[in-house]
Amino acid sequence: MPVEPKDEVKFQRLGISSIRALAIMAPVAYEDRQLYDHVLNGVAQLLDITVEAVSTTPRLLKVRAYAHNLSFTVTLLFFSPKPYMMRQFCVDERYYVYGKVDFHGGCAQVSHPQKVSGIGKIIPKYKSVLRHDVMQRLVEKYVSRSNLGDEGLPSQIIDHLLNIHFPKNARKELHADERYALKFTELHEYMDALRHKRKTVASQFTCHSDWNAWSRGLPFQLTQDQIRSIEAIAGDLKSQYAARRMIVGDVGSGKTMVMLASVMIARPYRAVLMAPTTILAQQLFEEAQKFLPDLHVALVTHKSNKNIALLEYDFIIGTHALLYRELPETALIMVDEQHRFGTAQRHLLEKLVTKGDKHPHFLQFSATPIPRTQAMISAAHIDVSLITQTPFKKNIATSILHKKDVPALLEHIHNELAQKHQVLLVYPLVEQSDVSAYQSIDEARHFWEARFENVYVTYGKDKQKEAVLLEFREAGNILIATTVVEVGISLPRLSTVVIVGAERLGLSTLHQLRGRVSRTGLQGYCYLFTYHDASERLKKFCHTADGFEIAALDLKYRKSGDLLVGKQQSGQAFKWVDMGEDEQVVKAVAEALRL
Repeated sequence: MPVEPKDEVKFQRLGISSIRALAIMAPVAYEDRQLYDHVLNGVAQLLDITVEAVSTTPRLLKVRAYAHNLSFTVTLLFFSPKPYMMRQFCVDERYYVYGKVDFHGGCAQVSHPQKVSGIGKIIPKYKSVLRHDVMQRLVEKYVSRSNLGDEGLPSQIIDHLLNIHFPKNARKELHADERYALKFTELHEYMDALRHKRKTVASQFTCHSDWNAWSRGLPFQLTQDQIRSIEAIAGDLKSQYAARRMIVGDVGSGKTMVMLASVMIARPYRAVLMAPTTILAQQLFEEAQKFLPDLHVALVTHKSNKNIALLEYDFIIGTHALLYRELPETALIMVDEQHRFGTAQRHLLEKLVTKGDKHPHFLQFSATPIPRTQAMISAAHIDVSLITQTPFKKNIATSILHKKDVPALLEHIHNELAQKHQVLLVYPLVEQSDVSAYQSIDEARHFWEARFENVYVTYGKDKQKEAVLLEFREAGNILIATTVVEVGISLPRLSTVVIVGAERLGLSTLHQLRGRVSRTGLQGYCYLFTYHDASERLKKFCHTADGFEIAALDLKYRKSGDLLVGKQQSGQAFKWVDMGEDEQVVKAVAEALRL
């Protein structure tokens, strides 16, 4: 049944919009309103009483009564009673009261019992913005088998939900199968809402070109994960509906080759790729020229000649400068490091090449691995491909450093520089701060510049950072930076990264920084410098190289964000679901929703 207009305001006050959401607002406690012929130890119970005498003082209301179910007399005590309490009990009248029986000097006493009805029931107690009786009536009205069935929940889940709200036996806590039902229902509500946000629009072009001939001409073999992702994209691009797919790959997993394969699938139609930085766009342009020699490829940045006619090109690669150009008709749009662009920017790029009601195919790429649970949930809204394999095994030794280890670190750096390798030092802050125990870049740079040659410095707000990174790639020994280097330039000679104040960063960020080294098979080193003596989180990071495992660990320590509303970047978006532990529940919900 739909929520009646008179109850909609109550749902709004609870912050919910569906009966499923009401059903997962489980009671925080239960009152056992059954009559027992003995005193329950340490808990409140129902008493069937007849009042024998009432006495009052300004600070005390005392009611002597015979408890029929216990077969002895009890004294009800009300301290600092309100005026209405004085009229609650009349001699020789029979009432039901609920309270805890205590014995003092052999006399049975009950302090501040509650006068009740609803005898013989287990009464759920809710914690909400609504008054208890209002909340209870709302649940009784809407949380029913037919209503929950109408919202698509399986009958077994409904059974457990009804038992939570309308228990037949006394209880103190939820059972395991009931907790499962709450998790299932919460995910069912969430993923169903995501599913309804998914847009199905007609595609401008259906693309049928074969990418296999191109891949056979590559000087290396693609991984199975790359092939699976490409085949999924090929299926998407053949559709009369515009593709919406996110491809998530670990650092160094070969997402670029998936992009180039997608360009080949889209042939003879045009493809556009937007990257977050000029350096990254330049690198992708160079890769495209190398592996797509027969295509006419353009690079569009803020420095590009705006008079060049893009209509002549098969593949257009650029930064956000693309958003200020007139773009020609396009079959495929790709966005690299999609989280670096705002939703409005991604939509604007799509709008620039959309003709009427028909849209281009749209692929988003990310080098930030996500937990499998999150990927499965996201699949309700957008198709997801995970690239977990890497073309070659990286050999990066990760260890924790303390202040006493600095001399050994300096010796290691000298040895690496002697082999023409490069070193990256990541500091948490650019300028000195009273709130940080660690040195800033401004404080630390003189130490390094005094001991080594060709030391370069950059940070997020440095207007010259791209030029500094390019110069460092060719001529530098040591680069001092903030996490600006987390995503971006490829540094083939980089063998060592030292992350200062590592405990301040999320594990996924640490993994991204570690991924800057050993890009071409060098022996790599990642040092986590910290003043903390022991960190379980950092120790686990040292022994985990898989980005998707790192993402699951990060989720465990930092909790999940909010995929649906998009306001919550960390902190728990779910009340019952644990994104790091409940993969099987997510699978069950996906099957129930037929995703």
